[in-house]
Amino acid sequence: MTKVAVVGVGHMGSAIIKGLKHNPKNHIIAENLVNPRVSKLAKELEFELVNTVADLVEKNPEIVILTTPANITLDLVPELMNLDNDTIILSAAAGIEYKKIKDILPNHTVARIIPNIPVVINAGTIGLFIPETVDQHKRQFIVDFLSQLGDVIPVKEDQLSIVGTIGGCGPAFVDVFLDALGDAGVLNGLPRDLTNTLAASMVKGSASLAYESKTAPAILRDQVCSPGGTTIQGVASLEQNGFRYAVIDAVNKANKN
Repeated sequence: MTKVAVVGVGHMGSAIIKGLKHNPKNHIIAENLVNPRVSKLAKELEFELVNTVADLVEKNPEIVILTTPANITLDLVPELMNLDNDTIILSAAAGIEYKKIKDILPNHTVARIIPNIPVVINAGTIGLFIPETVDQHKRQFIVDFLSQLGDVIPVKEDQLSIVGTIGGCGPAFVDVFLDALGDAGVLNGLPRDLTNTLAASMVKGSASLAYESKTAPAILRDQVCSPGGTTIQGVASLEQNGFRYAVIDAVNKANKN
C-alpha cells in the first residue's frame, strides 16, 4: 500500500485522485479547505480528506503531490518541513522552479511534474523533471509511480513550460478539432452522438499508431494520401485554410511566446 497525499483538489487534483483510485494499492489522502464539492467527491471516491496541511503531515504520506496554484504553493511548502525526510514531493505547480521548493525542503526528494487531464483515465501525458542528484532507486520509484497515471516523459526543467503547453493545453486543442469533426459529420447526415464517437475513436487510433510506431506524423499522413485521392484533397484544404499555422500559433500563444 502506497500512502499518497494530494494537496489541492481542483480540476487537476481531482483528476489525479480519480486516476490513482483505479489502483487499490494506493491509499489516498487529500488536503483542501472546507468545500462541499470536495467533501462530496471524497465520499463518492472513498478517499481520506483533511482540511489543513498540518493534518496531512500527521498522516505521514510517502508521496505528496502539490496541485495548488503557483501563488499558493510556496506559501504552504514550509508547512511540509515536518514530513519524514523520506517523503517524496512532486510539484505540479506550473512556474514554480525546483530550486524554490528544494531551498525550503532541503532534506526531501523533490521533482516537478506537468500532468494533463487524461490522467483521470490513466491515459495522461506527464512531463517529469528529476534533478541528477536523485539516486537511481528513487528516480525509478517516481517513474513507476507516475506511470500508473499514463505516459511519463522525462525532460529538462527548462523544457517543462513547452511540455506543459503541448501536453496540458493540447487536449483542449484536440477537443476543438473533435467538435469541428462532429459538426462536419452532422452537416453530412450523421447523428451527433455517432459522429462524436467516430471522431474520438479515429483520434485515439491515429494517436496510438503514432505513439506505438514512433513513425513521423508526416510519413503516416503520406500513407493515407493516395495520389489525386480524396484525403490529399482534404489535406490541401487544411493547408489553404492555415490549419498547421493555426496549431503552431495556438501553441505559441499558450506558451506566451
